[in-house]
Parts: sequence; C-alpha cells; structure tokens
Amino acid sequence: MAKNVTWKQFKELCWWDDGLGFRLDYSRMGFADGFISRMEPAIARALEAMSALEGDTLANPDEKRKVGHYWLRAPELAPAPAISREISTTLDQVREFAAHIHAGDLAPQNARRFTRLLLVGIGGSALGPQLVDDALRGPGDPLSAHFFDNTDPDGMDRVVADIGDDLRRTLTLVISKSGSTPETRNGMLEVMAAYRRAGLDFGAHAVAVTGRGSRLADFAAENSFLGIFPMWDWVGGRTSVMSAVGLLPAALQGFAVDDLLSGARMMDELTRSGEARLNPALLLALAWHHAGEGRGLKDMVVIPYKDRLALFGRYLQQLVMESLGKELDLEGKVVHQGIAVYGNKGSTDQHAYVQQLREGVHNFFLTFIQVLEHRQGGSLDVEDNITSGDYLSGFMLGTRQALAEKGRATLTITIPAVTATSLGALIALFERAVGFYASMIGVNAYHQPGVEAGKTAARGVLDLQLALSMVLRENRGRWLTVDQLARETLSGTGPESVFHILEWLAANRRYGVVREAGPSPFQNRYRID
Repeated sequence: MAKNVTWKQFKELCWWDDGLGFRLDYSRMGFADGFISRMEPAIARALEAMSALEGDTLANPDEKRKVGHYWLRAPELAPAPAISREISTTLDQVREFAAHIHAGDLAPQNARRFTRLLLVGIGGSALGPQLVDDALRGPGDPLSAHFFDNTDPDGMDRVVADIGDDLRRTLTLVISKSGSTPETRNGMLEVMAAYRRAGLDFGAHAVAVTGRGSRLADFAAENSFLGIFPMWDWVGGRTSVMSAVGLLPAALQGFAVDDLLSGARMMDELTRSGEARLNPALLLALAWHHAGEGRGLKDMVVIPYKDRLALFGRYLQQLVMESLGKELDLEGKVVHQGIAVYGNKGSTDQHAYVQQLREGVHNFFLTFIQVLEHRQGGSLDVEDNITSGDYLSGFMLGTRQALAEKGRATLTITIPAVTATSLGALIALFERAVGFYASMIGVNAYHQPGVEAGKTAARGVLDLQLALSMVLRENRGRWLTVDQLARETLSGTGPESVFHILEWLAANRRYGVVREAGPSPFQNRYRID
C-alpha cells in the first residue's frame, strides 16, 4: 500500500451518499491499477447470486431454507404476497404491543407498569438487540434492558441481582426459533425460578419470539405469555435484527424502529447498483478480497471511534465469521475460508493493540468507523478551543496516518451520527458485503454446519457426565481414579474428557462428588459419600 495518498486519489477512491451522509474511503487499501476490472467476473457472479437470493432461491440447501432478511425492510420484494403481509402485520403488532406496554394497558402482576426488559437469547438472538440497545439507549427510555446471553449461572445471578426488587416490573423476552436452544431454555428456566422466588407468575411477565409450532410457542401458550411473535425459517439468526428479534426489544425500549428499517432499506437500494464504484458493499467485499488475496489471509480489525458502537465489532464477529468460515466451497472442495474479526473502540484500542498494528506482524487490515457528531449540544473546552471530542477525532485521524506511514491498509467509514437510521444502514452495508464476498470466493454464507457440530459434541459431554455420576453412585463411598471411571463408562472420548468432567463435578459438588488430591492432578480420586 502506498504510504501517501494524494488528494486526487482520495477523491477518486471515496464513495459517498448525501442521502445517508455516509462515506467509504478505500483509497488506503492499495488497489493496484486495473484491480476492479480484473475482478469483474467475480463481481458479476456476486451480483447474480444476490439477485437470486433476494428472489426465491433456496440459499441454504442444508436446512432447505430460503434467505429473506432483505425482505424485512422491503416487504413488497418478498416472493409471495403471504410473506409480505406477514412481515407488515408483525411490524404492526410490534408497534401495538410496545404501545400497550408503555401505556400500562399490559401491566405486570404487582406493579402499575413495566420499567425493565430482560432479554433471554443466544447468538444473533442477543447480539443484534445488544448492539441496538448500546447504540441507541438514553436516560428517558421507557424500559431499560438487561440480557441473559449465556448459560453461565453466575452471570445470570449478577443480572438478577442488578434488577433486584424491580423484577416485579420486569418484562422478560425469550427468543428462540426452535424453542430447544439449550442456552436460551436454561436462561428461561433460571429466570422463571427467580420470578417464583419473588412470588410472581412468570407468564404474566413474559413474551416470546419463536417459530410457529415450536416448543417455546407451545410453552408460551400454556403459560399465558403476554404475547408470541414469529421467527421465520427464512431469517437466519445473524441477520435477524430487522425482524421481531430486534424490532420488538427496540420498540419496547422506545427506539425508532421505522428509522432503523428505513436506514437499512436505503442502504439496500444503494448496494443493488451493478457498478462497483457506486456500490459500497461491493467496494467493501473487494477490499476484503484484495487484503486477504481472496483466501482470508488478513484479519479484519474494526475500530469505531464512538462508545455507542463499541459492540459493533462483536456483532460483526458472528455476521462475518459464521457466514464466511467454511471448510468446503460450493463445489465441495476443501478451502478453509474465513476472515477473523476483532476490535473494540477508539481511542481505547490505541492504548491496547495499535502498537502491534503499526509495528508488529502485518496480518490484518483495519476498518475505522468515524462518527462526525461527537455530542448533542455544546461541549466543554479541555484546552483552548479544543474539546474532548476534538481529541477523539484527532486520535482517529492521527492513528490512520501513523498506520499509513508503515504501509498498513485501512478503510474508513464515516457516518454523520449514531441514530436508528445510520445504525440500520451500517448493519445492512455489512450484511450485503458478506453476501457479495461469499459469492466471490465461492462459499455459502447462509449455513453453519460447524455450529451444529459443536452442539452435538456438547450433548455427548453431558451424556458422559450423567454416566459418570451413575457409576459413582453405584460405587458410593469408594474412591475411583480417572482411568477407572473411563473404563467403567466406556468413554469414547478417552480419559481426558472424564478428567475435565470430574473436576467440574467436584468443584461444584454436583451429585455430592468429592475429590481427594493425588501426587498430580491426574491421579486425583473421586467418590460420592
């Protein structure tokens, strides 16, 4: 990459749109002359595949599902009138439900109105709502949000403790397409127990977003939840934030859901352009391809210079890595594709890992996100005619220049302010870029077999745990070693898994398991008294 970019190069290699106030500066990516022209066949494939995706193609053959998250902000593009009506009807229901909650028409069991929201979900069912909450929340929101986004009991205890006596004024939103996702089901059972300890009926404080006919839908109906909203097979978790998954919590918090959808719709229209230099999502995908030679050889570092976007990198980790991290290409050949994503926020990262980015191993490209409005209203001068926001801007531009001096490739996305509209557009920009890039490198962005493999393996671990507890109970009072227990349970995974499970059981006194220390940790003995 050239260390110095001329004013002429910047003007030629900076996309902008006045309507959204967005800019994408790719002048520091080091595109060689003719690069975009050489990529024209891949660009054509990507545009064709995207057109088919927005149509009626079966984009996820593993699960026999279409992929229609673009229809969520343009229902008229859906391939069937019934789908269009369902999208619009669900949005109306979201608005209506939120209005009833805010007005107190739907009130908790022992309070006048709900003041807090507890969202129980995992992956895309939590990451999207968390991003929207962190980006848009303010002191006047009708409901403040909390999250169960893991199956860590201590983490859930901390959230419940933070809510405290306000649990009686807390609306719990459970999100699971199948209703059988273990982390979400566990979180629901934990919060149900908390309501029960407080003498409260869970159903009177609960709402669900789930698939039609799912276990969660049945449970919600049986327990008289306040509402049940749909999740559709054609919306994947990592692209679900514009469905009821993201719109319902956003509406409950008082955010402008119509603006979120409008921003995404506007970006969708811009990223349908067939001209690469006029299409910011194509330009992003081309930048990723150029940086990593189409093989993911460089990590994607994302640094928004705005606290409200601190979770954006975390959101992109799932969107990018789950979509692009694939062993096989579309022809079934082993390719081991993917782009690793990391990042926090500026200028925090300048005091963390920018030292390595500038002078260490050159295994990355960096995306700056610049937000022009640093505060609503006036700002204090921390020096003569200099504000803390001026420092934030200075650090971003200075770091960008310091990286350029060492030949480090960077992109810069500029937005006017963090609003529902700009956030919707930012999410839509990266959704489309991921789809384009996947087509360019020949992988399916819309399935995730590796995630299912991990779930299957976890079930095997839990089955082994149950088998170990049974053997220990049958030998109550007798000390047994890891090797003995591995033989007794016929563990196909070997003694190592047995060791880890036994240590877990003993540390938590599960089933009354106790441990006797041996000469080394691997010679410990275990029993149930």
